[in-house]
Amino acid sequence: MQTFMKLFRQEPLTRDIRDFLTLLEKKGQLKRISSPVDSDLEIAAISDRVLGMGGPALLFENVKGSSMPVAVNLLGTMERVVWSMGLEKQEELEDLGKKLALLQQPRPPKGLKETKAFASVAWDLLKARPDIDLLPPCHQQVISEKDLDLNHLPLLRPWPEDAGGAITLGLVITKDPETGVPNVGVYRLQRQSAKSMTVHWLSVRGGARHLRKAAAMNKKLEVAVAIGVHPLLVMAAATPIPVQLSEWLFAGLYAGEGVRLTKCKTIDLQVPSHSEVVLEGSISPGEEMMDGPFGDHMGFYGGAESSPLIRFQCMTQRKKPIFLTTFSGRPPKEEAMLAIALNRIYTPILKQQIPEIIDFFLPMEALSYKLAVISIDKAYPGQAKRAAMAFWSALPQFTYTKFVVVVDSTINVRDPRQVVWVLSSQVDPQRDLFVLENTPFDTLDFASENIGLGGRLAIDATTKIGPEKNHDWGKPLTRPKELEDKVDERWEELGLSELENKKPSPELFGYVIDELMRQKQINNS
Repeated sequence: MQTFMKLFRQEPLTRDIRDFLTLLEKKGQLKRISSPVDSDLEIAAISDRVLGMGGPALLFENVKGSSMPVAVNLLGTMERVVWSMGLEKQEELEDLGKKLALLQQPRPPKGLKETKAFASVAWDLLKARPDIDLLPPCHQQVISEKDLDLNHLPLLRPWPEDAGGAITLGLVITKDPETGVPNVGVYRLQRQSAKSMTVHWLSVRGGARHLRKAAAMNKKLEVAVAIGVHPLLVMAAATPIPVQLSEWLFAGLYAGEGVRLTKCKTIDLQVPSHSEVVLEGSISPGEEMMDGPFGDHMGFYGGAESSPLIRFQCMTQRKKPIFLTTFSGRPPKEEAMLAIALNRIYTPILKQQIPEIIDFFLPMEALSYKLAVISIDKAYPGQAKRAAMAFWSALPQFTYTKFVVVVDSTINVRDPRQVVWVLSSQVDPQRDLFVLENTPFDTLDFASENIGLGGRLAIDATTKIGPEKNHDWGKPLTRPKELEDKVDERWEELGLSELENKKPSPELFGYVIDELMRQKQINNS
């Protein structure tokens, strides 16, 4: 209960991107680069190499063609993702997930312990309400439409065949034209002219829904893009939120206090008051331009497609603004680190919706959503198939999960050795594979026979029971607990204690930056 009731942070929560950069520099996790660099290809190439080495966040202070420094790789390690949320350890993410699970499927509390937990969440909701900032830093400089020129922004073009410069970590803010409820998403925007950009969002996302409603009402959809916000707000925008809970309130739950907002200058939307840059514009329903291709998270170039065009009429910014960005590609990338953190947060939510699930894991090498490994406490025949079906429908984020591997609760889903072993020893392909055909699918997945329509595969790697088997099942090799305890007691006496630090980490599937760097140091010593 103490862990659950604990507010999230030991460090003071940083409120804007500048404070977070200061925190990283204080911890030796920020490298300032004063040499001139090009936002076209070069910054991404440098940053990608540093990220792959498990290196620090980067601040490029001299970017050709722009007066704005570029911050990248801020969330390039799990350690920095955790810091961005005011936490110290990854395990604390699941404590946050427990609170969100109560909001996802509320039910009457049972007993004093649950009553206190609900009271804690209610108090957190009160503290999480947004505040209005009457003197917002993001309005320190106002650039009107006639002076607006997006070419002055240091937009990255990460890959040689990318169609143009893009905003990648901006919060795209819209509002439901019927209810007035805002939606905050993180979508890619491609520069089309000095005053316009296309936005690439999936049809199931909030912004796309708002545009369809605006079109039905024959109205323009107002859009604000907030660039250079605190990473915690990016995390909140990427998390599956309960119905009727705005992303601003959600971000306040993450932060432990309300997000400070301010009203835009020319449109009826609110943005984080400490944003470095804010673009204000609108989409006329039906006005589109070709967007892409771009290198995407799958490790290939995506296709070009017609996308909504945003025409901007105003830009506001802080004095000497910092441009926060990232880039996609084959993992590891910053987005993969975010996904690992979200995996931790999802776990209590998923377990509440599907109680038989003990744990689950989305490997980074499987793009953090294409393959899931779930463990269940198996009690009856056919339960693995049921769990896989329930997983696919549990959260919107799992709609495009292509493979689900179901294992027993005794298997560590984060240990690739255990998962590969159980796949090899307990699966008969003609019995244990279950395919769903022609389901809605990720349009970026070109491996599908038809773009936007594809199959899903569930693999039952659990121990077979009852009518699932026609012969005796193998008995696993185990040692008595008493024997293992005895070996533990004698480990130091046997002179083997130094081997403790050389145990391979099972935390991620095959690629863990911190672990690889540690192993490299051990091998070189």
